[in-house]
Amino acid sequence: MRTKVVAAAMALSTAMAPQAVAAPAVEIPQGVTTGFAVFDRASGQLTVQHEATTRFRSASLVKILIALDYLTRRGVGTPVPDIDLTLLEPMLRSSDDTAASILWERNGLNEIVHRMVRLIGLTETQPPADPNWWGYTAVSASDVVKVYRYLLEKAPQPYREFVLGNLRKSTQCATDERDQYFGIPRALPRPWAVKQGWSGYPEPPRGEKCVVTGEGAAANEIDLRSPALHTSGLVGEGDRKIVVVLTLHPQGTPWATAAGRITALTKSVLAASTRTP
Repeated sequence: MRTKVVAAAMALSTAMAPQAVAAPAVEIPQGVTTGFAVFDRASGQLTVQHEATTRFRSASLVKILIALDYLTRRGVGTPVPDIDLTLLEPMLRSSDDTAASILWERNGLNEIVHRMVRLIGLTETQPPADPNWWGYTAVSASDVVKVYRYLLEKAPQPYREFVLGNLRKSTQCATDERDQYFGIPRALPRPWAVKQGWSGYPEPPRGEKCVVTGEGAAANEIDLRSPALHTSGLVGEGDRKIVVVLTLHPQGTPWATAAGRITALTKSVLAASTRTP
């Protein structure tokens, strides 16, 4: 069963967030908790949103902040050493957790999040209560939109090209052998640049390991138990839209079921974002 909702209009509270418009109905799969937002760069508006300021644990979405913080601390014009490229590139392209953990610890743990909150002007994003768990950073759909807008509109060009260039090369199989082509990559064809996130799923059994098949069309009170599956990125020619869909699923939900639900939800969100309210 699916639930139809109409996303309420809500303006983001910074200069980077023009007035949002009321959204057409979006079908939310039963049992799924979600917050989503689509920002159209051509119109300068949020064309659809729902619970956009609700906090979710970031899972691997925080890896964008880890990479951006690394580049910002090095400064424009300072080459990235090859040894660090072997961490940054798989972290962004294939969601490598070991690489993220090394960079997270080396560059100050929670201070990474504090610095990025100040730099970008994030309002819901907060570091994890336990600094050893970077994936428990709190984020919202509206803040993730702001991160992409910062990369596109304000970040120095070398940072923009590095981060987004790697997200355009997102691999189907993640380092942990999960198929990360759900949500945006399955909802529509390229061009897109994506960063996915997941948390709360056991290691995939042999029969569910990723096989490359090609693309298809309170301060920090967040749910740390329900399986999380997130899709975010830029879609369309000229990076026309920023799309963020964050989801939580009932405990015990199989990976394939959750992946199918977030893909269906993403398709519905994208369809709603193209219709005139």
